[in-house]
Amino acid sequence: MNRAAATPATQDDWYNRSNDEVHKLLGVSLAGLSSPEAASRLVRNGPNEISSGERISVLQIFISQFRSLIIWVLICAAVISALVGETVNVIAIMAVIILNAALGFYQEYSAEKSVAALKLMTAPQAKVRRDGHALTVPASEVVVGDILMLAAGDLVAADARLCDAATLQMIEATLTGESETVAKQAGALTAGNLSIGDQTNMVFMGTSVAKGTGRAIIIATGMATELGQIAGLIEKAGSDKGTPLQKKLDAFGRILVWAALGIVAVLFGLGLLRGTALYELALTAISLAVAAVPESLPAVVTVALSVGVMQMARRRVLVRKLAAVETLGSTTVICTDKTGTLTVGEMTVRRLYVAGQSYDVTGEGYGPAGAILLNGNAVSGSDHASLLALAAIHLGCNNAHLREEAGIWKTIGDPTEGALLTSAAKARLERKSFEQQYPKHFEIPFDSDRKRSTVVRRMPDGHLRALVNGAPGPLLEKCTLIDTGTGVQPISQQDRTDVLAEISAMANRALRVLGSAYRDLDGSKTGQSAEELEHDLVFVGLAGMYDPPRPEARQAIAQCRMAGLRIVMITGDHPDTATAIARDIGIASDRPALTGSELQDIPDKDLQERAAKTSVYARVTAAHKLRIVHALKANGDVVAMTGDGVNDAPAIKGADIGIAMGQSGTEVTKQAADLIITDDNFATIVDAIKQGRGIYDNIRKTLQYLLAGSTAELLLMAVCVVIGVPTPLLPIHLLWINLVTDGLPALCLATDAIDSDVMERPPRLPGEPITDRGFLSTMLFTGCLTAAVAFAVFLYMLDTTDTETARTYAFTVMVFSEVLRAFGARSESRPVWRISVLTNRNLLIVVGVSFGIQVLSQHNAVLGDLLKSSPVPFTDCLVLLALSTIPSIVLELGKLWRQRR
Repeated sequence: MNRAAATPATQDDWYNRSNDEVHKLLGVSLAGLSSPEAASRLVRNGPNEISSGERISVLQIFISQFRSLIIWVLICAAVISALVGETVNVIAIMAVIILNAALGFYQEYSAEKSVAALKLMTAPQAKVRRDGHALTVPASEVVVGDILMLAAGDLVAADARLCDAATLQMIEATLTGESETVAKQAGALTAGNLSIGDQTNMVFMGTSVAKGTGRAIIIATGMATELGQIAGLIEKAGSDKGTPLQKKLDAFGRILVWAALGIVAVLFGLGLLRGTALYELALTAISLAVAAVPESLPAVVTVALSVGVMQMARRRVLVRKLAAVETLGSTTVICTDKTGTLTVGEMTVRRLYVAGQSYDVTGEGYGPAGAILLNGNAVSGSDHASLLALAAIHLGCNNAHLREEAGIWKTIGDPTEGALLTSAAKARLERKSFEQQYPKHFEIPFDSDRKRSTVVRRMPDGHLRALVNGAPGPLLEKCTLIDTGTGVQPISQQDRTDVLAEISAMANRALRVLGSAYRDLDGSKTGQSAEELEHDLVFVGLAGMYDPPRPEARQAIAQCRMAGLRIVMITGDHPDTATAIARDIGIASDRPALTGSELQDIPDKDLQERAAKTSVYARVTAAHKLRIVHALKANGDVVAMTGDGVNDAPAIKGADIGIAMGQSGTEVTKQAADLIITDDNFATIVDAIKQGRGIYDNIRKTLQYLLAGSTAELLLMAVCVVIGVPTPLLPIHLLWINLVTDGLPALCLATDAIDSDVMERPPRLPGEPITDRGFLSTMLFTGCLTAAVAFAVFLYMLDTTDTETARTYAFTVMVFSEVLRAFGARSESRPVWRISVLTNRNLLIVVGVSFGIQVLSQHNAVLGDLLKSSPVPFTDCLVLLALSTIPSIVLELGKLWRQRR
């Protein structure tokens, strides 16, 4: 693993140190390293590369499909069947095992590529100064102490401290998750413990230059960079997340196996004491094993999850790992990013202040739809001269462009400038004609020291006007005049007080405030520096903008509250903005946001307590996010983590269920995730949770249906062995019941329609067993009822006919009882007549086919030989059908009784 050169300073405090101190600590000047020294450092510290870590092989993925204990029980049953010559059993059981493994392998084959994707984000080449000259070297060969040359469009090759910067703005969304560009400067920062988003004198590997130029001295390479540390966190986060369902099925499988082995051993011992032939005992043992273990269970669970995958795909959710479908249904906490997930991800002007009046702005995003309202009435620039002047500055001091793609408006350039363009369009100001009337003369770009940008345009009468946008406080200090709506007047102290009050009011509403002003220039001798232009300005107005919540986000969060889910916002944005948005959409209470700098000082144990109460985290790093997820999991929560940036990837991989954004998400994040939301919409996540809960319900009722059938078979066989009568069902009968008569209806139950009230009840407790008391009591009662009816028919037929016919009648009763019971198994609480059969047409077809095959096997020689069935008169079939309804009728009456209680 590659590390940066050891230095007297830690990486955390480079931004606190002066340029001279940084140069001294790293032993380098602005002329750069010498070539021999660079080569020496490269040998000492290794190449500037992200470590890939150990990858999981295709063979390992395949072997992981056989971890389930039930699968191994089925393999053992197949081996024993092969030893005694039951070829049909062997073929049927192995087909189920292979199908289950193939489905699971297909879903997980593309996993485990997270860290490898990080390599795609590192710069292939870098421009550095060595031996006093600028040269281009492979990014893997840059070393600590190299002077990095930065220009617009460059991808940063390593973490570096800026030596100088000229209007330098960086795109750091890969690390912070925030789409706005970050203005950079070269001076030392005096504040301590700053998050990445606030380290304005640093640049980081994997980020890119939006505009401007700069020089920076590299302070960390490879795995010592912020990106490298994220790669390390991804490796440590782990990928084997044994889902709640997997854990519960494994636990249940162990109980089932030991119970089956115990019963088989006892009955086998009884047979030996009675002197039963060894072959007959082996056949009986196989029959009991087949009866005890529902062979179709692994395949049914896998198919249920696979169908869930297809259903989610239609709802804009792509599933990378099959088991993740069920995990969603167990989720108790959703940790979500703000920008682009809960919000639209587009800056929008919401309020304007000009000439002492406040205007509201409607519409979302960068599209022209919407209006400017004064006291609820739509107005335009032509009606209000001051409003037109403000719109002209927004349009004239602007380098962004708007473009419509497939009905969606997007901005090319700075998002803030794009929002101002949209606002100007709503004031009915058209850019093309504006550019013709007011051609650009020159401009002074924005820089972080001035906090302003200025564009000088030529007015129709020939004179020049400087249009200025910038931070409202510093801009106001440069103003000596104000546009009052009735003319330009000297700005009074009251005017300044009113403007400052409006700035505060907008900030309290989580709006990002921008001030606008202008100055008419005298003649052609005017200078072109900021000092010569940006003074004695005429203050025009303010624009308040923010990234608005998605319209559907509030409803989705309200639905989460109803479903007992807790939402936690984790963002790299400013704490005030994060808290305001969270309150607006219903996440946060009165508790303030917990910041990354505060998290640094909180021990893990204390964080667990804070995590149970905190709803908003701001200015956090990748490591912070992973700590938050671990704290929530330590509290017993099942955590879903959403995100789009590289800084989200470790937490996404460390969560119980990782969710990446499909549109804005980086490849690293997508590869670390279990699910990908293709529309980047929080409401889609909530819909996925609904699907996950419904799938779990379907698996639970399917499991109960299968186990009740296995219980009936086991009881029937065991009672007959104990009392010494012939076995009522042969292995082929049991296999047919488990794989076809039970298995096909079970597949229909596993893909049943989701109950409408699934999001009106709290999430399951993480430790709650899938086979609770109610589950087990219903299973046992159903098994006893079915076994009792079949046992009665078998004994009656033994007294009146031969053993083979008696077995056929008992076999028929078991088949009829099972397929009829499938209708009632669709709900644990609602009677069958309150569930429309048309919502599961597949079940109707399967039941009809099962009845048909069963009756046909009693009159067709080929089927009769295969299933070892004797002829049964049609009238007797009707009688057996009537008897087979007894278990279903009793169970449905039991539901009514429980409802009345």
